[in-house]
Amino acid sequence: MTAVEAEEENTGRPGPREQVAAAVGLLDRPLTSYYLVLGCSMLLLALGLTMVLSASSVKQLQETGSAYTLLQKQAMWMALGLPGMWLASRLPVKTIRVMAYPLLLLSIVALALVLVPGLGRTAGGATRWISFGPFQLQPSEPAKLGLVLWGADLLARKERLGQLTEWRSLLVPLLPGSGLLVLLVMLGNDLGTTLVLLTIFLALLWVVGAPGRLFVGIAGLVCLLVSILIVVEPYRMQRLTGFLDPSGNQLTSNYQGRQGLFAVASGGWFGTGLGEGRAKWNYLPHAETDFIFAIVGEELGLVGTLVVLGLFGLLAYAGLRIARRVKDPFTRLAAAGATAWLVVQAIVNIGAVINVLPITGIPLPLVSYGGSALIPTLIVLGVLLSFAKREPGARQALAARGPGPVSRALSWLGLARR
Repeated sequence: MTAVEAEEENTGRPGPREQVAAAVGLLDRPLTSYYLVLGCSMLLLALGLTMVLSASSVKQLQETGSAYTLLQKQAMWMALGLPGMWLASRLPVKTIRVMAYPLLLLSIVALALVLVPGLGRTAGGATRWISFGPFQLQPSEPAKLGLVLWGADLLARKERLGQLTEWRSLLVPLLPGSGLLVLLVMLGNDLGTTLVLLTIFLALLWVVGAPGRLFVGIAGLVCLLVSILIVVEPYRMQRLTGFLDPSGNQLTSNYQGRQGLFAVASGGWFGTGLGEGRAKWNYLPHAETDFIFAIVGEELGLVGTLVVLGLFGLLAYAGLRIARRVKDPFTRLAAAGATAWLVVQAIVNIGAVINVLPITGIPLPLVSYGGSALIPTLIVLGVLLSFAKREPGARQALAARGPGPVSRALSWLGLARR
């Protein structure tokens, strides 16, 4: 016995092995997934609100006379999205499944309206938004949620009826429905969202157990489709050639990527300090949306970027844990599809900033500015929270925990349910 072990035995304190075992044991608790999804979401949301203010303050001060313009708008989107997240977390699975079909239909109609001249708004080479006076809606964001829920419900019904043994039953109507969404998004020249929708489609096929040859064939078709989208659009080809040749023109196709790398590299270990970054002084385009991770790296340093990566890693673990532990096929498929959506979108965004992937122009979930992306993301996280409550032992653990803060607040006001 070593001196340290003898001292621990004498003092009664747990040793390193016991401490590690206790920490690992926390991951086996029934509500681990619930608290991981909730905690990671709130931390990323708070970080995002802070970084939106920092990244947009200079530009908004120049354009509107107030550094807080985008902060106020983002706070408004949060005020709308958080109740939606809370409501989704309390919905039964049956209600969530019913929501899938009208949500998918509304998304298809809205995506079609984007292509109508006078309604759709084009920016950055892509037609993504519908303008309603001062407000703009990006229908492709709720379309991701619609595809996750509709695809999961469709495959769960087919699995219950034993119709997944033949490839035609597996792909119809999942493939035509997903293809229609992808086609409408492609017509708006939005490659980033197209990739996310295809990722959700492939994730659903993977989880439902599609045959290897079928999955490889579909994946190959997806790669061919993406290649065609890149070749036929000149600005996408410029981005790809700029990615393959980083030493190319630094003032045109490579400008945004190089400025993003400079911002991340200048942060060092601990960053220049919150609000002290230089990239947002009209050096880095779209700093508050597509390249907000560069501002995180510049102002919070390597530590800040690792925190963001760690939070998304924990969120991925929680989502996959839910998908593995729940018994209902719909819940398993929807949890896996939602996790694939959030994690792959984060990987594509961060990979573009650090120049390991081509720039596609999609936001970093919960961190980037934009209500059209934030609200559906919060709702799908609420759906994951609802699913987490259905893990083995979770209901009993929630009941033993007692009333939550909302119920306690209602009881203080005399409005609690009797």
